[in-house]
Amino acid sequence: MAGPGSELPSGPVAPMLLSWLTGLGAGMVFLSFMQKLLYPYFWDDFWYLLKVVHCGLRLEMYRLKGELVTVLDKFLMHVRKQPQKPFIIYEGDIYTYQDVDKRSSRVAHVFLNHSTLKRGDTVALLMSNEPDFIHVWFGLAKLGCVVAFLNSNIRYVSLLHCIRSCEPRALVEVSVVFTYHPCSNMQKNTQGLPKAAVICQLQAMKSSAGLWAFGCTSNDIIYISLPLYHSAGSLLGIGGCIELGATCVLKKKFSASQFWNDCKKYNVTVFQYIGELCRYLCKQPKREGEKDHRVRLAVGNGIRSDVWREFLDRFGNIKMCELYGATEGNICFMNHTGKIGSVGRANFLHKLFFAFDLIKYDFQKDEPIRNEHSWCSRVKKGEPGLLISPVNAKNPFFGYAGNRKQTEKKLLCDVFKKGDVYFNTGDLMVQDQENFLYFWDRIGDTFRWKGENIATTEVADIVGMLDFIQDTNVYGVAVPDYEGKAGMASITLKPNMSLDLEKVYEQVVTFLPAYACPQFLRIQEKMETTGTFKLQKFRLVEEGFSPLKISDPLYFMDKLKKSYIPLTKEIYDQIVLGKIKL
Repeated sequence: MAGPGSELPSGPVAPMLLSWLTGLGAGMVFLSFMQKLLYPYFWDDFWYLLKVVHCGLRLEMYRLKGELVTVLDKFLMHVRKQPQKPFIIYEGDIYTYQDVDKRSSRVAHVFLNHSTLKRGDTVALLMSNEPDFIHVWFGLAKLGCVVAFLNSNIRYVSLLHCIRSCEPRALVEVSVVFTYHPCSNMQKNTQGLPKAAVICQLQAMKSSAGLWAFGCTSNDIIYISLPLYHSAGSLLGIGGCIELGATCVLKKKFSASQFWNDCKKYNVTVFQYIGELCRYLCKQPKREGEKDHRVRLAVGNGIRSDVWREFLDRFGNIKMCELYGATEGNICFMNHTGKIGSVGRANFLHKLFFAFDLIKYDFQKDEPIRNEHSWCSRVKKGEPGLLISPVNAKNPFFGYAGNRKQTEKKLLCDVFKKGDVYFNTGDLMVQDQENFLYFWDRIGDTFRWKGENIATTEVADIVGMLDFIQDTNVYGVAVPDYEGKAGMASITLKPNMSLDLEKVYEQVVTFLPAYACPQFLRIQEKMETTGTFKLQKFRLVEEGFSPLKISDPLYFMDKLKKSYIPLTKEIYDQIVLGKIKL
């Protein structure tokens, strides 16, 4: 029996309540429909920006309290909280947070007792991927030293230039690092000379929050095969693991043939990539069980749309977390929606935290276009423009160590008004109607021919579609008496495949405008890359298309024969003399 006051609404109240609830429900459905129709990425943007605000407020609180919180501080916090949790897995050996702490302290004591290093001194670190890289890094940080990571692939003049730039008091090289065996309780780069980017602690902390922002947790096992001397491997990768309190599988060098075996062996859930790495995986022979793994996220940059699609189709539902940023830059983007090909999305709310502009650029003069009042102009949506970001207290640019000229070269002054200063990323981007951003090309990778601007990546993608071509590197070469540069494609062939010159010709004339077709081909045995797998162009550009300088097979585009023909000395001379028109 119902008690007093338990009666259901009756009379005119019940229909009114029912009508009100029905209207509310219909309104909610309508609003949800309109939101998905007009603002389909609202909730993706909302949760992403919420994380950005959270991270920003946390860093601001540190600043207001006068606290200097570093990646090392975060690491020591985890040493106290979870000393026995695995931090690094390297070649089957497990190094816990406590192990790395003790080892780095031993390194610190060695320098403290056997060197004249003091707080604030710079120490250059020339090592490849291994646990001792982190031990030395943290050991020096415990002494208050500044650590300069040197590219372990460079030699001679470039290496000497890097050492001079950072002005170190000491150099740590792999051969002087004492050998370490796990304890018994453990289980078994760009054209020209490199520039030394200055990274402050605030930038390091921001970078280390990247994995967290993409949804990684302390339970993830993160696979790092990118070089630690690069900020992607050290700050985003190792720093990101520390921010989360997670475990990382560290590889000395990336191996496409071992990658998936490692992922299965160590139960990897997240891996770092650059575009070429994913492409290398797609080029591996297919085998059974390729989707039989626990990888759920991949974080990195530079993956092409076609490789992105192929990777997902072949290896399963892995969320690709593409991002954009430069080690020394003051602007970054993160693709939090999974839009294929995009480096991120920037609506008006995003620009409140990450201000930037895309401005018109003169490719022939290799400089931004300025109007009659000497101001730069913004491009329209859908048009490529040079990405720039304002330099101010909120978004500083610290420049390059020991290279004031290069630092000043990266700054644009009086862009939109007198006295403003912007960081020049050197990258061309396109923003579409939905505010998604796409990398278009590097300024240095764009050349002008026949009065038109040619993006090397576009040409390389077309040539690379041929089934017998392994890699393609496109660049411009100077030709006497011609303005601009003629296109040249350096290619490598797949194993046991032969070059079909007529097919190459047919491919480029079918899919490219006439001015974008490579005039010359160069066949290489192996493609040269940087430490982060970017294709080297500088030497190729310098060597040009002369058969006198180049021992590799060279070919010339013959429109009459509708094929590429061998580039002999006679043909070369006729081109140089202007007897053969390009």
